[in-house]
Amino acid sequence: MSDSIAVTPERALAPRRAHAKPPGAGRRAKRVNAHKRREARTAYLFLAPWFLGLFVITVGPILASLYLSFTDFNMLETAKWIGLDNYAKMFTEDTRFLTSLKVTTIYVVVSVPLQLAFALGLALALDRGLRGLSFYRSIYYLPSLLGGSVAIAILWRKLFGSDGLVNAVLDVFGIQGAGWVSDPDTALGTLILLHVWTFGAPMVIFLAGLRQIPQSYYEAAQVDGAGKLRQFRSITLPLLTPIIFFNLVLEVIKSFQSFTQSFIVSSGTGGPVDSTLFYTLYLYLKGFKSYDMGYAAAMAWVLLLIIAGLTGVNFLASKYWVFYGDTK
Repeated sequence: MSDSIAVTPERALAPRRAHAKPPGAGRRAKRVNAHKRREARTAYLFLAPWFLGLFVITVGPILASLYLSFTDFNMLETAKWIGLDNYAKMFTEDTRFLTSLKVTTIYVVVSVPLQLAFALGLALALDRGLRGLSFYRSIYYLPSLLGGSVAIAILWRKLFGSDGLVNAVLDVFGIQGAGWVSDPDTALGTLILLHVWTFGAPMVIFLAGLRQIPQSYYEAAQVDGAGKLRQFRSITLPLLTPIIFFNLVLEVIKSFQSFTQSFIVSSGTGGPVDSTLFYTLYLYLKGFKSYDMGYAAAMAWVLLLIIAGLTGVNFLASKYWVFYGDTK
């Protein structure tokens, strides 16, 4: 009988731990997390003044004005809740409110297109590669910096006064001038002209947009026999529509907020015969002259809704005329 040899199976090897962390990895992760937390705290510390200004100077007064718009408040006595009476009074009893809304609407509808057209025309002229372009660009930008100032408004009232420079120039040609700012038929026109004069900001934006249009497009159009007018209509305008839309939205908002020009030219009355009674000027008169702060707060919220509504309409309509590359 032969001896049998027992064979024992080999001992199974212990499986290695998957994704074993190297020594010290946990401590390094903790240090990284602690460093990120310190950076976040530092960032919030530097942002604290901005957040403080946002809630104390912006959000707080906005919410307070919303509450005051439903009250009868004269700044001397405690505000009295009256519900929607201020809003109802605007559209049913206050004829000056409707006049201010009409005057402001005419001002915006006329002045904004004229200003944008003038700014675009000047940007096209400057885009031809003039010597000293930066100098001319700075000179033409100055009206946008100064146009909303009190000094320019006073100068404008002097220029268009009955004995102003405009009438002096007309007198040289034998033309009898009028008191432009004292005539209700022309007073608003002088303010529209002042707004058109502040063309600098949209002009600079138009000029930047023109510089982004590839010159190869115009060269290809010239090869096809397209003239300057056809190039402007088929190349410049379509590619510039996003810039036109941007300037349009900004200028509409800014025009509805115009105040200084009307206040100075009309000596704070909106005259003659309320022909320059801007919405913001009437709001000021109700709040700080008549001390009807509740009514003024309601007017401010109506203005906010008007501007927001017009901005929304502009964005909705933009898909029909604003071109982004090959798409509208």
